[in-house]
Amino acid sequence: MIVNLKIKPVNFKLSEYMSQAFDLMKKEFANIFVAFLLVIVMSIIPFCGYLALGNFYKYLDKLKRGEQANPGDIFNFDDFMPYFILQLILIAVIIALYIPMFFIFPIFALGEYSDAFVFGGMFFLIIYCLFFVFVLAFICLKAYYIPALISFKGIKDFQTAWNASSVMTKGNLFTIFIFALVTSLLANVGILACGIGLFVTMPFYYVAQFFAFDDAMKQITHDDISNLGIKEKF
Repeated sequence: MIVNLKIKPVNFKLSEYMSQAFDLMKKEFANIFVAFLLVIVMSIIPFCGYLALGNFYKYLDKLKRGEQANPGDIFNFDDFMPYFILQLILIAVIIALYIPMFFIFPIFALGEYSDAFVFGGMFFLIIYCLFFVFVLAFICLKAYYIPALISFKGIKDFQTAWNASSVMTKGNLFTIFIFALVTSLLANVGILACGIGLFVTMPFYYVAQFFAFDDAMKQITHDDISNLGIKEKF
């Protein structure tokens, strides 16, 4: 079966995704809870955290459709390689962002600690930390839809997935950031319940992400090839 994808900026529906997540959590909480525990278990295996989440999204897709969903599918390794490459690239980016510090720290260690030197060093560190966070956040936001493209559309090539996600997030970076921030805050509310509540609120974060992914995949499917000319075979 040939599926044509028209890659275009996605109409991001922040409140709708959160509402859908609440509804599914109320309807299928027990199943989602068990599957999420298996995600935690699989995440203990090195380089399998993203894969576990990708399989969790597939599991949620079956629940949403009313199909029979097996929590054991969380341990499926079919998509291991693309998620493994994704994690290696992310690690490489983080290491690259740290490279300037390998040169700056020796200068600080050998410098004379005058007031001007200390002030200049602190100013640089603040600017550098802000730059580090901004660049990392920007890359993560631009890559937001890569897990969905891997899990739901079977796009294994990282460059293709990155190009597609970059177009899909165009004009939506701030909205996606707010969505991720709000859902993260709601997810971490469980900390107030002595940590136990995390097992209730944390799954909500990923269920909300799933609905954002699901809607995006619907918006780019069943159209002619467009600017990226992506054609995937299933």
